[in-house]
Amino acid sequence: MSDSQARLSVFKTYKLYVGGKFPRSESGRVYEVTDGKSGDWLANAPLSSRKDGRDAVVAARKAFGGWSGATAYNRGQVLYRVAEMLEGRREQFVREVSEAEGIGRSKAAAVVDAAIDRWVWYAGWTDKIAQVVGGANPVAGPFFNLSTPEPSGVVTVLAPQDSSFLGLVSVIAPVIATGNTVVVVASEKSPLPALSLGEVLATSDVPGGVVNILSGRAAEIAPSLAAHQDVNGIDLTGADADLAKELEIAAADNLKRVRRPQPVEDFTADPGTDRLTSFLETKTVWHPTGSLGASGSSY
Repeated sequence: MSDSQARLSVFKTYKLYVGGKFPRSESGRVYEVTDGKSGDWLANAPLSSRKDGRDAVVAARKAFGGWSGATAYNRGQVLYRVAEMLEGRREQFVREVSEAEGIGRSKAAAVVDAAIDRWVWYAGWTDKIAQVVGGANPVAGPFFNLSTPEPSGVVTVLAPQDSSFLGLVSVIAPVIATGNTVVVVASEKSPLPALSLGEVLATSDVPGGVVNILSGRAAEIAPSLAAHQDVNGIDLTGADADLAKELEIAAADNLKRVRRPQPVEDFTADPGTDRLTSFLETKTVWHPTGSLGASGSSY
């Protein structure tokens, strides 16, 4: 190509991430996404419909058995692989976070590094959380009483609106670390880092359907997800007060576990174990003790 020839820009087509694949919205609709600082056009993102949400729930339910049945150690390896993949695409995410949130590249780089570290953090917790929240319970009588945590099932997560990547990772990773599968409604104004994360997940070891990412208007697609009978929990982090109230009422129909939005949430702080336990159920098992011969030893 000669110097006088102008090169055409190749614009990226962002798509949803559902069931390990990249469909366009069933409705065919898109909406404009702009730079968080300059207001310049960045891309057209898919405007998800309620049908897209239902498809995502079907994919998440299909993936739940295999993912929840994997060993906790294996889930930790898979989450660590996501961190490895993100490290290799660090510069892309620094650019996208900078544009999405209207911040400088150095600050965006710190955000991306923290998000990568967050995957490593939760990868390390996968095979340890059971010892923290489970264990043997003292009871009166000749019994063993053991409590173990189990995943709730399919969880809908409304991602934070203003923390398009670190906040996104902070609400997704603990849900899948504990064996749940997830349907994510990305930040409405800054969805591009979330949709690019889908590309990373697709090329990592995360099975298709474990994470499903939708972009669009939360007020349009979240109510049907909150009322969906095959959704077992909902995280309202990214919902405003009015929407959160509406979704919590809808979620009560099949007794979903609900994590309410916090007044102030600092995603740069040490995450602790709070989100790891939000969508765990406790299963308690009783077992009689017995004797071994005359010694009276129990087993």
